[in-house]
Amino acid sequence: MSKKDIELEPTPETTPRKGFSRRGFLGGTGAAAGVLGTGLLEQEAQAAPPAVMPPGEAEITLTVNGQARKVSVEPRTTLLDALRERMQITGSKRVCDRGTCGACSVIVNGKVMYGCSMLAVDAVGKKIETIEAFSMGKPHPVMAAFVEHDALQCGYCTPGMVVASKALLDKHPNPTSEQIIEGLGGNLCRCGTYVGIKKAVAAAAGRRA
Repeated sequence: MSKKDIELEPTPETTPRKGFSRRGFLGGTGAAAGVLGTGLLEQEAQAAPPAVMPPGEAEITLTVNGQARKVSVEPRTTLLDALRERMQITGSKRVCDRGTCGACSVIVNGKVMYGCSMLAVDAVGKKIETIEAFSMGKPHPVMAAFVEHDALQCGYCTPGMVVASKALLDKHPNPTSEQIIEGLGGNLCRCGTYVGIKKAVAAAAGRRA
């Protein structure tokens, strides 16, 4: 066998490999991501594009408890900070500041949201309800029921619990025990007054019927 024949003989290093390659895998995942990007999540993003703000503070309008109010915020300002620090609406409490305890709960377009985890600019054009809305004039049935059934102790979680309970009853006027537990699953009470809270929600449901 000549030297030329030896050089032309395929070797494992020079023989093309069949199947997956790193380059092909990366290209494939990019294509797959493009396909997945045409699904529901992207449709929702296209339907509601994020607000664009210049650096620094800018004036926005928030509709809180039925009133349109102007407030200057930075793009990073959370809804909770805008309410408490800029608008002096302090019913929503800052406790965990990580979107886990529910003490800062507010209702945005009928849905319970954590104020500490939502940017103020994302609330523009939406209807915001805080605990203050339920004490204008005659106390809301949920608030009265919380007092009667001793559904609070330290009070830090109470505003968020009341807000979540009100939203629950708006969706389920006569909730079952399981629906109450599920509806308040995003709110924590470190004092452990869950039995009283559950009784209060059930009582409030009866008054609204």
